[in-house]
Amino acid sequence: MNYRHIYHAGNFADCMKHALLLALIRALKRKPAGFLVLDTHAGCGRYDLTSEEAEKTGEWRAGIGQLLNSPAAAPLAEYLDAVRPNVQDRHRYPGSPAFARAELRPQDQLIACELHPEDVRPLRRLFHADPQAAVHHRDGYEALRALLPPKDFKRGLVLIDPPFEKPDDFARCAEAVALIRNRFRAGIVAVWYPIKHRTPVRAFYTALQDAGIRDMLACEFLLRPPVDPSRLNGCGLLVVNAPFGFEDEARNILESLAVGLRSPDAEDIQITIERLAEE
Repeated sequence: MNYRHIYHAGNFADCMKHALLLALIRALKRKPAGFLVLDTHAGCGRYDLTSEEAEKTGEWRAGIGQLLNSPAAAPLAEYLDAVRPNVQDRHRYPGSPAFARAELRPQDQLIACELHPEDVRPLRRLFHADPQAAVHHRDGYEALRALLPPKDFKRGLVLIDPPFEKPDDFARCAEAVALIRNRFRAGIVAVWYPIKHRTPVRAFYTALQDAGIRDMLACEFLLRPPVDPSRLNGCGLLVVNAPFGFEDEARNILESLAVGLRSPDAEDIQITIERLAEE
């Protein structure tokens, strides 16, 4: 698969990730104190669904395109309300930093890190002269050591969403979670990961448990059984230190996605919400 996200923007994995991301950010907004959102692999920030790259795969049509043309279930209402004007009016799909920035209150802050030179330029244009959004052209894993703990915030969310184009990305994600838990104990950590087959995912879980990470919630969405390692069969979002009530909210969101995204190519959708370790 091509790892430039423009080829996959708005697909089923984006729908799952961003619907859950919005739920996490809105949980942070229940308290008046400001918070930080740190996006370690931010991408372009916004994607043109009419571009040659997006049309080459057409993955968005079976993702956000299908959801917007289906009756909206209540658990997806906030996500669809956030994305609808971008897709229907401007044919743009917002990336994770755009979703996060739209949710910030005056007392909140976004830091978006992106290493790819072709992606960091549009990301900088998107947030040009925005005092609440800082763009860093740097490796997201390295940025964790430099930026955590945040100087001005006691609360926040760290999103780790690498392209998984390198064989050690699962291991680096596990190391990153351990680092964040050591430096930013009160922060929520969310790690998106692909599911092609089970072996790398099981090793990821084991590495986290061996590192002493507790209070982990694994939310998974499978289009088909993960038996073909050449295909993206599903995806997951691992949430550490999930806010109160998020487990039930995540289940409702994934169940609604399963209904909205069902198709001949995805007839056997399965969702799981699993607590991997407790405090």
